[in-house]
Amino acid sequence: MRANERVPENEVCTTSADQPIDNRLFILILQHPQEKREPLATAALARAMLQRAKLVVGLSWPNLGQALGQSADPRNWAVLYLGSARPELLAAGREVIVVDRRGQPAGDQPAMLRGLRGIVLLDGSWKEAKALWWRNPWLLKLRRIVLNPQHKSRYGRVRREPRREALSTLEAAALLLRHLEGGPETEARLLAALDGLIAEASNQQRRRFR
Repeated sequence: MRANERVPENEVCTTSADQPIDNRLFILILQHPQEKREPLATAALARAMLQRAKLVVGLSWPNLGQALGQSADPRNWAVLYLGSARPELLAAGREVIVVDRRGQPAGDQPAMLRGLRGIVLLDGSWKEAKALWWRNPWLLKLRRIVLNPQHKSRYGRVRREPRREALSTLEAAALLLRHLEGGPETEARLLAALDGLIAEASNQQRRRFR
């Protein structure tokens, strides 16, 4: 077990974060320790740009409150689940889907999404995210959300994604906030910052191979 640690302030990218986004839904990012070493990890950027967000690095925490650093009712929280919803629901075009413990879509989607106080995102490679899931059984108490993005990840330009619906942590936060807070402005700002990060990485790659 690894103790919680906050990302040091000097390691948090502050690009486009001079005026943090005033999001209502709290975003809690659990980052696998190995992901922190990735030069294109987006969790720190998401944390810097969102007013109500926290990034913690580790492998396991006793409960939601310990990870969050304050008391929280798990009944009002969701986790971005690693599984997929049924193909017929994906085909219907819904981008944010609540599923039950069997991976079946919840009956009343709007009702299941109402009243959420926050969402937990697991940050790391597919293997690392699965490790976080299995090491934190308290995640089973949260509502489960899967994403069905209508567009491929921008991240795919510089880093291979394991599945069509896979998104970077910043993209996942942007999609969730657009649907659950009812406006495109937050998504646009987050994605613009991601585009800047990707462009910078691409330029560095080109300079390296000259």
